[in-house]
Amino acid sequence: MIPEGNLKNNIERFSGYEDVYDKYRPQAPQALVQVLTNYAGGKPSLVMDIGCGTGLSSFVWKDDAQKIIGVEPNADMIGKARDNLHRIGASHISFVQGYSNQLDAASGSVDVITCSQSFHWMEPESTLREVARVLREGGVFAAYDCDWPPTIHWSIEEAYERLVSKADVIIARLAQEEDRALKRDKGKHLSNLKNSGAFRYCKEILFHNIERFDAERYVGLALSQGGVQTVFKLGSSELDEDIETFRTRVAQYFSGKSLDVLFSYRMRVGVK
Repeated sequence: MIPEGNLKNNIERFSGYEDVYDKYRPQAPQALVQVLTNYAGGKPSLVMDIGCGTGLSSFVWKDDAQKIIGVEPNADMIGKARDNLHRIGASHISFVQGYSNQLDAASGSVDVITCSQSFHWMEPESTLREVARVLREGGVFAAYDCDWPPTIHWSIEEAYERLVSKADVIIARLAQEEDRALKRDKGKHLSNLKNSGAFRYCKEILFHNIERFDAERYVGLALSQGGVQTVFKLGSSELDEDIETFRTRVAQYFSGKSLDVLFSYRMRVGVK
């Protein structure tokens, strides 16, 4: 049974495209590990990564925490995370199917909790109550997101935005409101942390990370967006022509090369 506060539509939004997500999405930046380790006062004994998806945000801790637990409600996503873990073979990392407001951890037992690209899908009040319960005194919570689209060239970014915006318009027309996922305002993350009363100190930290992309990966990143995937699930072909136009434009810009793509991150941190 799904615990109260969790929306089935939000969980099912990520079903069926775990391979695309895992292949094209950015790795979690090492910079956040350095910041959160310093805030926590040293190498964490236990990190929980809630809403971990395919594990991209969990594996970044592989060499920097004694134990890592990824928590994810979607069966397809966590299945992919476990496949990745089997390939990597790290015995101190595990993945459990669970919910942000009902964590399988003792009170005061966790050093660092992260939410990578996921806090906006969670009910904030009950999630932060549970985070406060399981964090030790001085433990750190961090909800971080990258801005979409990543920076490469204005004309490519504009085309990316048009594609995603058109997907949202199609969803609004074809899907009943009760069948849509509820995406909460990321701009309220910091105020939610402050208003929870759970943290002695809260701050927003901005940083950047560069990854190397070819044209195929940049197109794949756009196709990994939840709105685009939802249009596919709805059986609509309305994006097909737009996708091919976008693919052609990106291929022309990259011209067979691999290029640096800049991801800008916003991390909201709370220290218990």
